[in-house]
Amino acid sequence: MTFRVFHPQSLSQLHPPSRPRGRLRRLAAGAALCAAALAPVDAAAQQALGCLIEPSQTVELGAPVVGVVSRMLAERGDNVRKGQVLVQLSAAVERAGYSAAEQRSRAQAELASAESAEAFAHSKLQRTRELHGQAFVSAVAVDQAVADHAMAAARTRQVREQLEVAAQDLAVAGAQLGQRVIRSPLDGVVLERYASPGERVEDKPVLRLAVLDPLRVEVLMPAAAFLRIRPGMAATVLPELPGLPPQQAQVQLVDRTIDAASSSFRVRLLLPNPDGALPGGLRCKVSFAGLAAPAPTPAATPAAAPAAVPMPAALAAPRP
Repeated sequence: MTFRVFHPQSLSQLHPPSRPRGRLRRLAAGAALCAAALAPVDAAAQQALGCLIEPSQTVELGAPVVGVVSRMLAERGDNVRKGQVLVQLSAAVERAGYSAAEQRSRAQAELASAESAEAFAHSKLQRTRELHGQAFVSAVAVDQAVADHAMAAARTRQVREQLEVAAQDLAVAGAQLGQRVIRSPLDGVVLERYASPGERVEDKPVLRLAVLDPLRVEVLMPAAAFLRIRPGMAATVLPELPGLPPQQAQVQLVDRTIDAASSSFRVRLLLPNPDGALPGGLRCKVSFAGLAAPAPTPAATPAAAPAAVPMPAALAAPRP
């Protein structure tokens, strides 16, 4: 039997020793990549991002019907309240129709006459029946009295139905007259006035209104911060207008999609403005001081080096 003896240098080639320095270099490179990925998020948390302050709601107010402007009761820059009359259209015809419908709904004379006729027919029927019981009148007279009473009762019901219809006509006339008055649907300020007395309005807006309390702040965030922005988070907004101090806002809405071209997403904040000191349309800077860093992902445990295969005793024996 022939035994082959391996030199120690050959055995080292079969089972090379582990290289701890290479593994450390790979772990260091992975940590550097993680730090680079989190750098945009940390920059968003520490640096101010550009934003825009806008009214929380804007309304183009128009007329519900075609007409001619009679009076303009609001000017540009006026503060208005919900339900306040802002514009009046010419309504001479509608006002006359409303007056006539009101008179018809109040006409009680005909109803009183019908009720009196019904009461007389009822008493006549009672007397005729008594006389028929005493054999003073025939049954034909009783039948006539019954018919007269039925006709009088029907007339009373007819007059009452006419009054109900008149009340409905009054409601319709009131609604038509109300369409000639344009009221504010919100509490806000007049931004633009598009019409003047004497102009005909049809499909174009008459006024433009805006709500300045609260204000809306729009900001673009980097995609790396998507999982760290939540509704209700506080933010500091600095308007780009000299003399205005930083304002506290709150995240209201976070878009659920990311723009692939810019690798960013939109965030909307609500900024209280009870005294109206902040105007809309300002550029601003926003910072999220409470933007917490994400929990570090635990590094994967490196695989253990394979155990060295014990050398057979025959191989370890010295060469003869």
